Amino acid sequence: MLQVKAGQMDKMGLLFERYHRELFGYLYHMSGRPDVSEDIVQTVFYRMLKYRHTFTGDGSFRSWMYHLARNVLVDTAKENKRTAYHQDVVDYAERVEGGMAADEPLEKEQEQAALQDALTRLSPEHREVLVLSRFQELKYLEIAHILNISEGAVKVRVHRAMNELKKTYLKIAQ
Repeated sequence: MLQVKAGQMDKMGLLFERYHRELFGYLYHMSGRPDVSEDIVQTVFYRMLKYRHTFTGDGSFRSWMYHLARNVLVDTAKENKRTAYHQDVVDYAERVEGGMAADEPLEKEQEQAALQDALTRLSPEHREVLVLSRFQELKYLEIAHILNISEGAVKVRVHRAMNELKKTYLKIAQ
């Protein structure tokens, strides 16, 4: 990104190739809509070019990228006046702490549906820290930079989000 900032615009294609899938995954988990997520990815890369002067190199590029993505996501939500997000966790259910390991396919499908339902019922703040930490596998320090909070606050939010997810899941699964 520092090379892009210095005027080597051809390096932007390399950044896109490296990060567009990761960014799409984050945005899809937050919005639940692949078409919207793809549009937001394009908007994020446009904003990277537009605001390249704001990248200092002090923090990681990924943190800066996710910070821009959060801003675009918030702007998009305001435009669409959407507050309900949907998570498709079929491929990620095993990554969540205490993930379900079912022997029967039907039972596993029901557990995944209950987990998906529980995730959709989380507050946006709790959902976001779980998506960033569990699905995107970012370190707490990176999440702290993205959310502009301390690393300790991230740990607390993840802990609270996991507790809320477990409680909600248990209510649904009964």
